[in-house]
Amino acid sequence: MAEFWLISAPGEKTCQQTWDKLMVATARTNNLSVNNKFNIPDLKVGTLDVLVGLSDELAKLDTFVESVVKKVAQYMADVLEDSRDKVQENLLANGVDLVTYITRFQWDMAKYPIKQSLKNISEIVSKQATQIDNDLKARASAYNNLKGNLQNLERKNAGSLLTRSLADIVKKEDFVLDSEYLITMLVVVPKTSYTDWQKTYETLSEMVVPRSTKLLFEDHDSGLFSVTLFRKAIDDFKHKARENKFTVRDFQYNEEEMKADKEEMTRLSTDKKKQFNGNAPFQQVYRYGPLVRWLKVNFSEAFIAWIHIKALRVFVESVLRYGLPVNFQAMLLQPNKKNMKKLREVLYDLYKHLDSSAAIIDASMDIPGLNLSQQEYYPYVYYKIDCNLLEFKV
Repeated sequence: MAEFWLISAPGEKTCQQTWDKLMVATARTNNLSVNNKFNIPDLKVGTLDVLVGLSDELAKLDTFVESVVKKVAQYMADVLEDSRDKVQENLLANGVDLVTYITRFQWDMAKYPIKQSLKNISEIVSKQATQIDNDLKARASAYNNLKGNLQNLERKNAGSLLTRSLADIVKKEDFVLDSEYLITMLVVVPKTSYTDWQKTYETLSEMVVPRSTKLLFEDHDSGLFSVTLFRKAIDDFKHKARENKFTVRDFQYNEEEMKADKEEMTRLSTDKKKQFNGNAPFQQVYRYGPLVRWLKVNFSEAFIAWIHIKALRVFVESVLRYGLPVNFQAMLLQPNKKNMKKLREVLYDLYKHLDSSAAIIDASMDIPGLNLSQQEYYPYVYYKIDCNLLEFKV
């Protein structure tokens, strides 16, 4: 995904002249960037004091809303699991891909009425992002609990014979049941020790039923053997088995418990799939599941809110730097990755007359209203929009 530089410069005789100068310097002659006008409506300016305070608040809000956007995007990727190659097609803003939305940005008058004050608009965005963040936490918690319970059950049914559930391996006929005197034990024997087991199991303790052992299941390393003995010999048999590196599993055949475990796993697996796709096969219509639907809708809402915050920041900073009446051109640059340094130099040459101190201002300096502490400072208004929202490349 792309990186954009959202900048503004004061209008020359007209804003169109500002735009034309940028195009000549960066796009028409040396292909440093792809540029688009960034349309910001006539917003209510308010007082200088309000603008200075709002500048700091918007910087914090920008960071918060960006974090919400990234969290929703990343959670989308986590939820889609094996279909991560499909993530990007779900990360849309207003039904279009992110690059298209940004390059064709239009202020949403219905969501963010421009008759409201700048502070009110920022509060609308803040409430919206906070609600999405809170809802995501609740939904993520519920889904993660469901996923965790399912994984725990799956773990029981996988892995080594020493630890895995035996419910799906053994059958009723493998056991002596309802006997007052006899019991069937299950023993894990390393494959290298099969011969030793067959030679010694009858003599590990008294009262082992001769020729009662049977191999029920094998994995890569071990086999699961059954053996029948008298109940009074259980402790002695376990002790001697351990001395010979045979592991007796604590297992009692209980049909009702085993059935309940299988039903619980089926239920959890079904609930997890429903989060994706209702009752339909996941591979066909995963994108229509309720959780993914919520993530798609709220990613779009959060991303749109974030770009509106960028627009607000450009407006406020432009008024603070260039003064009244409002007269600036906002411009969106998509830098050519190989020429970013050159583009920065060209922009500096183009706009250095706006602020002669810009070349030596340290980014850590704190100048009220200019937000230097969070980013580099240039003679023109500048904000980066990074659309690389995920921790992996899709």
